[in-house]
Amino acid sequence: MNSAKAESAFSKRTIAAALANYIDAGSIVAGSAGLSMWVSYLKLSDSQIGLLGAFSANAISAAIGALLGGYLADKVGRKAVYTNSMLVYALGICLVLFGFNFPMLLCGYTIIGISVGADITASWTIIAENAPEKNRARHCGVAQVAWAAGAVVVLLLSVLVGDLGLLGNKIVFAHLLVIALITYTLRKRLPESDAWKNSEDRPAAVKKTSYFDLLQPKFFKNILFLMGVFLIWNLAAGVMGFFMPYIYQQVGGVSANTANILQMALFIFTGLGVACIFMPFADQYRKTVFGICAFMAVVGWSLFLLPFQGLPVLLLFVFAIGINNGAGQQANYQLWASELFPTEHRASAQGLMFFLVRISIGIWSLFVPVIMIQFGIGVMAGILLICVTASMVIGLVFAPNTSGKSLEQIQEELYGAPQDGSEKRKTRTII
Repeated sequence: MNSAKAESAFSKRTIAAALANYIDAGSIVAGSAGLSMWVSYLKLSDSQIGLLGAFSANAISAAIGALLGGYLADKVGRKAVYTNSMLVYALGICLVLFGFNFPMLLCGYTIIGISVGADITASWTIIAENAPEKNRARHCGVAQVAWAAGAVVVLLLSVLVGDLGLLGNKIVFAHLLVIALITYTLRKRLPESDAWKNSEDRPAAVKKTSYFDLLQPKFFKNILFLMGVFLIWNLAAGVMGFFMPYIYQQVGGVSANTANILQMALFIFTGLGVACIFMPFADQYRKTVFGICAFMAVVGWSLFLLPFQGLPVLLLFVFAIGINNGAGQQANYQLWASELFPTEHRASAQGLMFFLVRISIGIWSLFVPVIMIQFGIGVMAGILLICVTASMVIGLVFAPNTSGKSLEQIQEELYGAPQDGSEKRKTRTII
């Protein structure tokens, strides 16, 4: 009975934290879907459009938010960051909803991005810290399901209210505001992370923790491994997230509406990949799940190198990349990023890595259109094939054996037993 109650409590915490992913995906898709309407309404110049893209929830502002949020989550606690970030997010949404000029719109997009970046780092950390060690993948997978759901729901809403123009896009953003306020209410009622509260070294670490600590070899090697898996893979994922509707139309000769439907199907397969593969199997067979699903990205991008193209090829791509998104690099990175760092540095490490990934995507996105136009989509697919293959190999060769272990056990194996409080650590109930 106690076990059932504990699992129920963990589930509530997990769902409340996972809503950050719904909001993240929803913000990116809603911003992209409404861009052309804002351009028409405000008569935006090319430079203004570029600023909106650069400071959206998918790029610089989210990167800055992650850097700030990760540091604060280690300093003052996970709950303070992931609860109050929802109020900051609500402010950004309101600026978009009631904006009537470019500065208000840009401020809204930027505030949304900062809050999302901060929320993701704190939320991913608290999910892993609250999850039972035998079911950590299942709990972390909820966040990935929420991400896919956010993208699908916003795409569907955008289609349904598309005839309303800018008002329709504001309705989509308004629904995200409602979700944010519900999330804030849920999180206010939940306790702080047990790992953060109970860490014996936390009082001293709070005063000393900084991003410079992560440059120590014992931490830096893990950052290099995770960036080798996740950042390199994200160069392909960034193209998939923003440029795929254009690629669908160019390669498959499909209409814009069909391209949007294909993109929606991709996110549906992402959710299925998490729910049907990652969540039930990754806790016991993590490396196998990673290998198979990482290989799906290799298969997917290889399809664009075939001498024949068309709708069947696009459907195979949507299936393969959807499964990869759901149970490959993204989902496994979320687990490893929480497992490979001690409590006092866990959120900061995630903030730094999220910052590096989002900044890299922003810079890379500047070159993607040039490469596709000058050299063709086949060349771009070849580059991305190299990226996802390298990411898969790095993950398979260097992946740590952390399945089924508590975060404390992993921490002791990597960094040794704590200098003080060792006996207390042995007898304390593991989360």
